[in-house]
Amino acid sequence: MSHDSAAAPEAAARKLSGRRRKEIVAVLLFSGGPIFESSIPLSVFGIDRQDAGVPRYRLLVCAGEEGPLRTTGGLELTAPQGLEAISRAGTVVVPAWRSITSPPPEEALDALRRAHEEGARIVGLCTGAFVLAAAGLLDGRPATTHWMYAPTLAKRYPSVHVDPRELFVDDGDVLTSAGTAAGIDLCLHIVRTDHGNEAAGALARRLVVPPRRSGGQERYLDRSLPEEIGADPLAEVVAWALEHLHEQFDVETLAARAYMSRRTFDRRFRSLTGSAPLQWLITQRVLQAQRLLETSDYSVDEVAGRCGFRSPVALRGHFRRQLGSSPAAYRAAYRARRPQSDKPSDTEGPPPPPAAPQESASVPQQTRRTAAAHAVGSSASLSTEPDRSGNEMYANGRPSLPGQRSAP
Repeated sequence: MSHDSAAAPEAAARKLSGRRRKEIVAVLLFSGGPIFESSIPLSVFGIDRQDAGVPRYRLLVCAGEEGPLRTTGGLELTAPQGLEAISRAGTVVVPAWRSITSPPPEEALDALRRAHEEGARIVGLCTGAFVLAAAGLLDGRPATTHWMYAPTLAKRYPSVHVDPRELFVDDGDVLTSAGTAAGIDLCLHIVRTDHGNEAAGALARRLVVPPRRSGGQERYLDRSLPEEIGADPLAEVVAWALEHLHEQFDVETLAARAYMSRRTFDRRFRSLTGSAPLQWLITQRVLQAQRLLETSDYSVDEVAGRCGFRSPVALRGHFRRQLGSSPAAYRAAYRARRPQSDKPSDTEGPPPPPAAPQESASVPQQTRRTAAAHAVGSSASLSTEPDRSGNEMYANGRPSLPGQRSAP
């Protein structure tokens, strides 16, 4: 999927400096980084799989600060290289950053800026996008990160065009991915870009993962709001919206309750959350529909009405776009996967439906503010189209559409 970025033509024209080598990949590690994300580029680029038809990369593991580097489970790592080794790399990968609220070391940021100026490809996996943003490498560019951290990235770096829907974003010489497993997707994309589909497919078979995953982060998204909004006046409006999802109202209604124009409200909402208010509202309605389909026996038409959709057709359209399934198919798949112990017995009869939202007791102001700031939504949604079991899907390398954005 292409993205019309002003940086793309410049990125395409940028040449690698003479001292850097395209086949050299430097992985920049920091203390406090999670071991899973850190291990992804080490495994993809650091193991010789030429026997399987995967061209070899030369890996440099670099410490972004003084060691030892502590990681998940109290493990301590000692990187064989320091920041100086980055000067030889044609690709520099930042697999993770320890905290989305603390600034990375300035020496590491300088090394990344220098690498980029000399034509190196810079890659940020998951929270590694925060390091790239702190270095100014994402200014004016599209980028992604784990959906949970996307609002914070958008708020802290307003010049970055954050898209939490994508598994990864390729903007030419700067690439970012969503969380955890999406780092594998991006690394496979890099191999595919460098050496073609056959090499990427061979590597995917060795890793026992799909060569390309369909869709993006939408089915995992919980568009609750970040904690920072709890102290903002907008929190009251958000809390009201969450309590009245069963009513038909639009963004103009929310803007009026905030005593703002629609344009000002949109801008303020996006600056706080990284999401457009209309998309957030639709997603909350879909999440509410998801819960009702899981916990009640309401018909799809009734669910649509109780979630504020103007018609069942509107519910079906938004539900399929966000979750990749119809409401009826989602309910059937959910019930088929429930453990037997969770299903009501014949003697017990069906569980009573939950009380209608309009009948619920009023929520105290402080509780509403807390609800708006925390995970008021639902857990990650279930896929209703399970993958083929076993290893066949990896052995066959069945193609599908990637959840990505790429520079033209």
